[in-house]
Amino acid sequence: MTQRINKELIAQENVKLESFLKEDYEALGNKLARTGINIEDITAKAAAFQIAVPSWGTGTGGTRFARFPGIGEPRNIFEKLEDSAVINDLSQCTERVSPHFPWDKVDDFTELKGVSDSLNLKWDSINSNTFQDQPGQEHSFKYGSLANTSAASRELAIQHNLDCIKWGKILGSKTLTVWVGDGSNHPGQQHFQHAFERYLESMKTIYAGLPSDWELHIEHKMFEPAFYSTVIQDWGSSILAAMELGPQAKSLVDLGHHAPNVNIEMIVSRLIQFKKLGGFHFNDSKYGDDDLDSGSLHPYQQFLIFNELVDAQYRNQEGFSPNYMLDQSHNVTDPIESLMNSAASVQRSYVAALLVDRQALSEYQTHNDAIMASNTLKQAFNTDVSPILAMARARKGGAIDPIATYRASCYRKAVAQKRPSSGRSGSGIV
Repeated sequence: MTQRINKELIAQENVKLESFLKEDYEALGNKLARTGINIEDITAKAAAFQIAVPSWGTGTGGTRFARFPGIGEPRNIFEKLEDSAVINDLSQCTERVSPHFPWDKVDDFTELKGVSDSLNLKWDSINSNTFQDQPGQEHSFKYGSLANTSAASRELAIQHNLDCIKWGKILGSKTLTVWVGDGSNHPGQQHFQHAFERYLESMKTIYAGLPSDWELHIEHKMFEPAFYSTVIQDWGSSILAAMELGPQAKSLVDLGHHAPNVNIEMIVSRLIQFKKLGGFHFNDSKYGDDDLDSGSLHPYQQFLIFNELVDAQYRNQEGFSPNYMLDQSHNVTDPIESLMNSAASVQRSYVAALLVDRQALSEYQTHNDAIMASNTLKQAFNTDVSPILAMARARKGGAIDPIATYRASCYRKAVAQKRPSSGRSGSGIV
């Protein structure tokens, strides 16, 4: 295995910042105490927060036009795990990895589980891939997979998802996430209702193969690769499918899979209310499914989403236990740096939402005091919780400044020696 970040280096880098962190932490603690908040309680919750890293996110992404690979990119799931371990070493909030099959398929999943255990990593949701054909594939997914008019193609897609469950059981996962690119590019190309019927019929077979302690998360997407219609195009179709399948089926919310200006936090509230919120793919978006770094453009929206999530925790909402995962494409940055930044950004939104005065907010809402209700949220959002995040990392053995420590380690340069580039650009996100 490649050398990971040396713990001594983390300690050395932390020493440079410890006195400043102590000052900032004490100052923030005094400020929060004036409003009746114990900073140690918040820090403990920050330390417990976890968000999964997508295995594919550790490599350089791309567009429909080209991909420009970086140095030292992981070439297989084992090297993806090495990079994921580095991210968790420094951030201390990404102990879970979400794999994508068949991209991450191996001959021996028991060996893969042993490697993840040795790196102190766990497995999050298993992602199936029926949106592209694999070498030697007998029946194509060109015109869809679970909703394909071809029964043979549907059966192939169903079996792949059942295989994903089998592999996930070995790894210790408890969730299967299903996203399909099924849809149409021309009006009249596809009968909307019949396509949805075929999708549901296929999903019922997959659902029947779920272990009793698993969940099936249904991911929707407005467009791409089908640009006129998609079979599971929004949260409405997603929740309808989940309700049709049963209690183990839930909706997954990817922040980039919504129409511009959609009120995502209200969608989250609806899914929580009807016990159908399965989890999240966190990223940010300017135009569509951009897969930008989380919180890079719309940090307040991300905070408002966590306001709903923390509210559900506060009220002990029944059936509330969503998965949190990043899902991003890093085209011009070091993926490790972007994933650490994004993990901290999502954690920041969670911590800020913990500072909301729930009792005061409820009273303002009851009395229709719009200004004070809004200001209550903004007061929490505008509080710089950086000292809490840094202290939570430091106490768990992580880095006070993850990116500075990562760069000081020269990790990327070191792995580049063992991971030579193919020299080819390639195209597309995969």
